[in-house]
Amino acid sequence: MSWERVRGHGAALSSFRAAFARGRFGQAYLLIGPSGVGKHLFARQLAKALLCERPPEPLESCDRCPACVQVEAGTHPDVFTVRTPDDKHELPVQSIRAFCSNLAVKSRAGAKKIGIVEDADDFNSESANAFLKTLEEPPPGTVLLLLATSLDRQLPTILSRSQIVRFQPLCAEDLRAVLAANGVSDSDQLERLGQGSVGRALALNDGDFWSVRTKLLEGLTSPRPNFAALLKTWEDYYRGAGTETRGQRVRVSLVLGFLSEALRHALRLSQGADTTGLDASDEARLRAFATRLGPDRLLDLIEKCVEAEFHLDRKVMIILIVESVIEAFLK
Repeated sequence: MSWERVRGHGAALSSFRAAFARGRFGQAYLLIGPSGVGKHLFARQLAKALLCERPPEPLESCDRCPACVQVEAGTHPDVFTVRTPDDKHELPVQSIRAFCSNLAVKSRAGAKKIGIVEDADDFNSESANAFLKTLEEPPPGTVLLLLATSLDRQLPTILSRSQIVRFQPLCAEDLRAVLAANGVSDSDQLERLGQGSVGRALALNDGDFWSVRTKLLEGLTSPRPNFAALLKTWEDYYRGAGTETRGQRVRVSLVLGFLSEALRHALRLSQGADTTGLDASDEARLRAFATRLGPDRLLDLIEKCVEAEFHLDRKVMIILIVESVIEAFLK
């Protein structure tokens, strides 16, 4: 299987292979790209390739040796991960100190150790400072992989000491192939709303989402939106993801995504332009909504959704984001 299951990131893989072939493989890499495009899968496969006991080719894995099996199972003694706890908005300094202590211990199974920071966006100054010595001088044989969504969320101490590898959204063909591998065959709408993210598209493959989409779209575009009813519909949906704020934020982002798309359709309709991907009922509703509000007001609402997504990424309290978006439609 090896790299075959990692789709859409050939450029990133080529850069790692070239560095490995030249004997210039780095010790700290910052993997930058949107959520859900495969950075975690890439990092795990890279760890497997680096630790494989019987690699068929350079930077490849056999997928059968004990090391490959352990990496895949998440039990390899020389692969360490750290992530933001579900009840926190930032990487705690205590977690980073424990992570660095584990990396400082001699390799148990071979010559290499892999450290994966799953939420490099969430460093604060204290946890970044605790990580600084390990990042500047990783223990011998250690490779650090920091996973993040954007450069502007990285502290200067992290950026200046890491090699940046960029990950792009998946193209339609790759996204379709991954969805098919996950048992999703009717994926046209998921591909469009998924924005090149497998994680996002799979989250959309849920009956609850489409029910909520209908209720919110009808309610928010009606002449007299009911704030309490709309708030309850949206809140019930994101809380349905469970108590983990990570899953709740994904669901809020999905709603913001379809609202942004609907508003852009409405803006095009207000300008007399053709639209694609709309059924007849949605088109009639959005055309009336566009006539009632006008292009300037629609642009304001689109900007509000973009602003809400920004605050969502930066871990602003979810209920405040949801309330502010609904209130914007009521003005």
